[in-house]
Amino acid sequence: MTNSFRNYKSNPLFVKNNFTFLFLFFFLAQLLTAQVSTEKWIKGQITSNFIPLEGINITNSNSKRSAVSDSYGNFSILAKEGDILIFSSVNYDPLRKYINKEEFNLGSIVINMTAMSVELNEVIVNKHPEISAENIGIIPRDQVKLTSAERKLQTAGDFKPIHLLGLLGGLLAVDPILNAISGRTKMLKKAVSVEKKEFLMAKLDVLFDAKYYIETLKIPEEQIKGFQYYCVEDTDFANALNSKNKTMCMFLITGLASNYNSNREINDEIH
Repeated sequence: MTNSFRNYKSNPLFVKNNFTFLFLFFFLAQLLTAQVSTEKWIKGQITSNFIPLEGINITNSNSKRSAVSDSYGNFSILAKEGDILIFSSVNYDPLRKYINKEEFNLGSIVINMTAMSVELNEVIVNKHPEISAENIGIIPRDQVKLTSAERKLQTAGDFKPIHLLGLLGGLLAVDPILNAISGRTKMLKKAVSVEKKEFLMAKLDVLFDAKYYIETLKIPEEQIKGFQYYCVEDTDFANALNSKNKTMCMFLITGLASNYNSNREINDEIH
């Protein structure tokens, strides 16, 4: 039996089959390793509250490759499945992103970063109330104060047909046209609208307590937030809220609550 097996092992056919098996084994192992370690360009966009972020540093923690987002928040970086991308900036909380199989196959990702909150010490000037940035000439009097989203929209420019008159004098403003074509202006306008509603919601939160909504306006507790959004969509109420006219707000919110409750009852009957 032993001699027979030895004779079989020395058979050229046995040796050939054995060699073929080993060759296929190593070939498949190399192929699988190559597939796992394959890199390709991953494209993405970085935003914060719908606003593209420029100058965000992106680092592949595995390969140490890096990239920086452009003015539209876009970037591209070489990566493979399983890599971890690190997003960092002075004004935003750092973020780590694991590239999963689906994202790697798709070749694109979307990143939303959160602005870093910085707590500032309050400075109160009691002795000299006449001292202000306007009084000492740092900024002009009655200057319109723009929010962060409004400043970005102003920088991008809002294209209007009158801009084309610049062609006559050779002073055509290019940025507003490019931003209009790319959709950046439209996105920034949406961000301004969202920001204004957030400011109104913050004011409304401190104007009335939950008890007023539930007992006086008959709004269910779980629907208070939805009702608040309904209120800030009303132009007259938004104007009264911005002007801090609580009496007018109380008058208008009563009618809004009545309409809201009527619509809610109709929806309940339908469903």
